[in-house]
Amino acid sequence: MNITILGGAGLMGAGIVRDLLSDRAIVPIETVRVCDASPERMDALKAELGDARIATFPLDVTDDSRLAEALAGADICINAVPTLLGHQMRIFEAALSARVPYVDLGGLGVFTVKQIAEHARFEAAGVTAVVGVGSDPGMSNVLCRAVADELDTIDRINLYWAAELEGPENPVLVPPYSISTVLAEYAQPSTQFLDGRHVECAPLTGTEEIELPAPWGRCSFMYSPHSEQLTVPLAEGIREKGIREFTWKLHLPHREHEAWVGLVKAGFGVNNDPVTVGGVSVKPLDVLSAVISRNIAENRDRIPEQQGSEIHFAIGRGTRGGKPATVRCEVVITPDPLYDGYVDAGTSMNASIAAQLILAQPKRPGVFAPESYFDVPSYMRELEKRHFKVRTTVED
Repeated sequence: MNITILGGAGLMGAGIVRDLLSDRAIVPIETVRVCDASPERMDALKAELGDARIATFPLDVTDDSRLAEALAGADICINAVPTLLGHQMRIFEAALSARVPYVDLGGLGVFTVKQIAEHARFEAAGVTAVVGVGSDPGMSNVLCRAVADELDTIDRINLYWAAELEGPENPVLVPPYSISTVLAEYAQPSTQFLDGRHVECAPLTGTEEIELPAPWGRCSFMYSPHSEQLTVPLAEGIREKGIREFTWKLHLPHREHEAWVGLVKAGFGVNNDPVTVGGVSVKPLDVLSAVISRNIAENRDRIPEQQGSEIHFAIGRGTRGGKPATVRCEVVITPDPLYDGYVDAGTSMNASIAAQLILAQPKRPGVFAPESYFDVPSYMRELEKRHFKVRTTVED
């Protein structure tokens, strides 16, 4: 199989490359074409991994001819270009034109509805696209399908993600992923599915306290913009069961939470229109990103070793066998030597799993969210191969 990864030398893309070339591969990998705007990052990744199957390809995704060349001959396109850069629909359409199966990492649901609306065009062209295939969204959607399949009728499904860090206090603010994404999660309104319909909810609302085991402890969750709530309650096999509520809530590490709240209060993430400073027009997020990156670089010797753990869980309530039932499906990711070298093993490994499952099985043309495409048992087996702890419980 020949796989093209756009943004393949970025934080998430590099992790996807690692998993594809590992001994966990589901399908035989002949070539991984790493396409990126940074030749330096591509060369560094190739040198680090030392795998002859890596082919580097300098790419500006706004260059249509180069984009078409990057997709030529590919068995699948993995779009790991940061969603909030605004290139998602361009790449999505390029994959359709090239008749190449497509996956992306989602990105707060910014383009999800537009992409799903193109289902008929992709189906007619015989092209498969599955959108939002990281950990959240992606794996989280599959957890929701696992919950839904255990229930005969569904009242509600509530989806949660919590991250926590163990170790000395970090004197440096280190974002868990893209700064623009974190601030959007904190500053932008979200769409939730409440009382049988989609409604817009204000940022930092929907707060809910849940007691979790160590290392998380008592966590405060909040509504956040994501794509799962846009697709799961409308999915075939879920909507017919009468679902009236679906929510997605976030908890970032206790120590960093207040920093992000403070930045939002200061205006970051709310409006990124340029401001004039000393006669120069600059975008607030560009300045913030540059300052944080510089601070990390200048203080690397002060950044302590911290172990990150995350838990993804969906709780479904409804009926089973004519009786009230609660189903919980969770995936726990704790420190493991397998994840060395990954910035975010959860997101990277899940994108690799999704792409390979599409290649390993007969393809279904059209545009799908993960809960409408993947077989739950096959997906869960791949998670366990990567040392993710999967558990489903049913309480009647």
